[in-house]
Amino acid sequence: MDASVVDHSRSLPFAPTTAKPTDHDLTVIVPSYNEESRLPATLAGLKQPLDDWGFDYRVLVIDDGSTDRTAELTDAYDHRFSTLVMPGKSGKGAAVRAGMLQSTGRILAFTDADLPYDLAALRQGYQWLRDEDCEIVFGARDADEAECLAKRRLLRTIATSVFRGVVKRLISRTITDTQCGLKLFSREAAWALFSLSRVDGFAFDAEIVFLAERLGIPCRRVPATLINEYSSTLSLSRHALPMFLDVLHVRRRALLGAYGPRGGWMKTTTEIRPGTETKKAA
Repeated sequence: MDASVVDHSRSLPFAPTTAKPTDHDLTVIVPSYNEESRLPATLAGLKQPLDDWGFDYRVLVIDDGSTDRTAELTDAYDHRFSTLVMPGKSGKGAAVRAGMLQSTGRILAFTDADLPYDLAALRQGYQWLRDEDCEIVFGARDADEAECLAKRRLLRTIATSVFRGVVKRLISRTITDTQCGLKLFSREAAWALFSLSRVDGFAFDAEIVFLAERLGIPCRRVPATLINEYSSTLSLSRHALPMFLDVLHVRRRALLGAYGPRGGWMKTTTEIRPGTETKKAA
């Protein structure tokens, strides 16, 4: 394999080779890098509605090599909040992948560390998956019912539009907002997708959408209302070109057969054996 497409996360010591036993309804994964200042509000913003909804849930923060106190912040919460610490800066895609393969919920979701979306979308997606209306729910900021209640920078708006154009040509003509940071998966779908995924950076979402359509996994889009857009670790100057190249690598891998044949999705119970426990922050 070309060095530019090597998946370094395969050597992570806590990535199990088979699924771990399920023991709750919903895991919400929060990939984080140097989020000491914002994470407390995010955790509180998740805890209150999840408690009110009555879900049996867990919140798993993935600390992607932070140099601040991000890894320590979940200690202030109850046993449903924990942290998985990555061995160095691995990338958002690698962090989400590790969380998905480590989590033990029947439904697995991830959202961004600044909690930018109205959580009504999370609840709706959970309901669809629980009722088995689909296997994946993709948040969609470009859906007709979605709203934008946050002031966006012009440059980011333009970049988003350009990337969506690339995605529509190379990844999917139906799931055009691949980069919305709110997605939910049945456990089986998450295992199928993230066991195959290779992109470690910010374009990992596009790869997941590509794989979902390639495998034929049933999915739905849920309107995602943007309620804030704080500063992000995503830098247009540093990450725009790597994201574009990652999308090209996804198509290249598909042509080379790295993702296997098209179709073939069949929901089955994943083989389970005990794994290591989620690591609590030091």
